[in-house]
Amino acid sequence: MSYTALYRKFRPDNFADVKGQDHIVTTLTNQIKHNRIGHAYLFCGTRGSGKTTVAKILAKAVNCEHPVNGSPCNECAMCKAIQAGTAMNVIEIDAASNNGVDNIREIREEVSYRPTEGKYKVYIIDEVHMLSVGAFNALLKTLEEPPSYVMFILATTEAHKIPITILSRCQRYDFHRITIDTIAARLDELLKVEGIEAEEKAVRYVAKAGDGSMRDALSLLDQCIAFYLGQELTYDKVLEVLGAVDTEVFSKLLRKVIQGDVTGSIHILEELIVGGRELSQFVGDFTWYMRNLLLVKTSEDPEEAIDVSSENMKLLKEESTMLDVETLMRYIRIFSDLSNQIRYATQKRVLVEIALIKLCRPAMETNLDSVLDRLRVLEQRMDERPVQQVIVQQGNSVSGAETGAVVAAAEKKPPAKAAPEDLQKIVAGWRVITGQTTGMFKQMLQKSIPKYNGETGEPILYVEFQDFLGQSYVDDPDAKKELQDIIAAQTGKSVEIEMLVANQHQHTNLADITVDQAIRDNIHMDVIIEEDPDEPQE
Repeated sequence: MSYTALYRKFRPDNFADVKGQDHIVTTLTNQIKHNRIGHAYLFCGTRGSGKTTVAKILAKAVNCEHPVNGSPCNECAMCKAIQAGTAMNVIEIDAASNNGVDNIREIREEVSYRPTEGKYKVYIIDEVHMLSVGAFNALLKTLEEPPSYVMFILATTEAHKIPITILSRCQRYDFHRITIDTIAARLDELLKVEGIEAEEKAVRYVAKAGDGSMRDALSLLDQCIAFYLGQELTYDKVLEVLGAVDTEVFSKLLRKVIQGDVTGSIHILEELIVGGRELSQFVGDFTWYMRNLLLVKTSEDPEEAIDVSSENMKLLKEESTMLDVETLMRYIRIFSDLSNQIRYATQKRVLVEIALIKLCRPAMETNLDSVLDRLRVLEQRMDERPVQQVIVQQGNSVSGAETGAVVAAAEKKPPAKAAPEDLQKIVAGWRVITGQTTGMFKQMLQKSIPKYNGETGEPILYVEFQDFLGQSYVDDPDAKKELQDIIAAQTGKSVEIEMLVANQHQHTNLADITVDQAIRDNIHMDVIIEEDPDEPQE
């Protein structure tokens, strides 16, 4: 006898064996027990969720001579005939290949004849969304008022493509994606029946790879068993057969990305490719890994939010402290975009390598989350090595018309690099600091220019307001205290602050040191500082 695939061999033959669709099973069994059977049903859901299986069980149940609690007995002649596919009362139609008007007209002619045996003539139309517009129109009247002995069961994965006139004539049942726990439990049952030993971790990975489809999970399990026939099914063997990657590799890769190690990241990718891992699978799994990491970082109870082992949970919690939410969301966005591109790409490896470089080098992008990641890298580098100093010389004061000329000359010359390190850090993070202030003071600070005197070495931060409205904050001790507190919280340093208004002070030799210039001087990377959309235009 020829071999039968697992998903066919273990297809449920009664409602009790249907897994993960309790809401539908309960409704249908109650209808059968109380003789409230409808004439038209629409089963919607993803592939492998049990639509066709439940349709066949329902066809058996309504024709069964001795139903048991609304479920077919599978012992009577009608049940056996339907199970074997020889019953004339149950007609299965594939709408993908029989989608024309003529096919529906044949059905309209056939429904006028009573069933030769049994109570109901059941039409199961699979992939019903594939019917043409003309075919749907031809079906309308028959579907609305069929003979009392006729039942229609329509199944589809794309309910949105079905005309509303058809939907309104059917009882609609939405099949849920089957949970990993439910699929894993079912796989364990089948493995025991087949006499095959398997690790729990391996079974759960196959269940996860099924992506809510029992049929897909059974097909993958069948593939793994065939590859290692007669051997215990281990987690590593499942990964090898499915071309998947262990979560420990994802952890190593993510740590390389956080460190900005492009070479290390590419080396890990090279090892995966040499090991025969499938790149599309890798992209999807790595995206899922970062999704779990995001849940660990944002959820109050991560153990309940995600289903991973205690070892992996420990790694995720450790890595969640290494980066912020915005950076992690940027990683997920890049790989989500990659998953759409790689599907039809001929050079998949190149696309994956570019994505990894983008993760390691946020300067390649100009959107907000990449800028935030660049600031994170900047702060990290500032903590790791001494920052070059910038000298801003202060000369004797001049008055009147000479002031503008002196300031203009100072702006044209690049500042000498000999300023105190702490003040340099404040200048580099000026946007972040001012963003924590409030009200009108925040607006004034965002347009201000931080300056300092490197010649004297005095740790005094000069805040030069560019708007005359800043005059109100020059002698405001509360405003000065607010800014000092924010700087102290940000840097851990207590800094003396002197507030000035442009063209209204005597420090004529102070040079303009903007945030982007400070970053370029110290990190040697191009930075685009985006304008605040709320900032009024001059």
